[in-house]
Amino acid sequence: MIEFDPQPTKCHFCGGDVIFTTNDKIYGKKYGNGMCYMCTKCKAYVGVHDNSKTALGILSNKEMKEWKIKCHDLFDAIWKQGKYNRNYLYKKLAGQMGIERSHCHFGHFDLEELKKAYQLIRRWNYDVQKQEK
Repeated sequence: MIEFDPQPTKCHFCGGDVIFTTNDKIYGKKYGNGMCYMCTKCKAYVGVHDNSKTALGILSNKEMKEWKIKCHDLFDAIWKQGKYNRNYLYKKLAGQMGIERSHCHFGHFDLEELKKAYQLIRRWNYDVQKQEK
């Protein structure tokens, strides 16, 4: 587990300096609120909350971004069916991962935690589909 730093200054991947900057350096144009934290060395990055310098999670590289998307796709498909609310599902995931609910956020997970969460959620998705048959 990588400790969440709301205003990171050092990269947990390479030890490089992290700067608060515009996200057009990543995407080629500004998205959302237009701001992020980015490592000057390896280019790992994380967005920030609107009107804030508070990071949305931990710095992520390309592989972590892909796993976050995979986790969210499964997780969101379940709660958007309307049978379970998001908070209930986050509590369930936190319990199965052995972490506090307040720490259960895909943006705060490292690569191994993302892979573990994905496997757990995949099982739920199977269970939800199985119950519908």
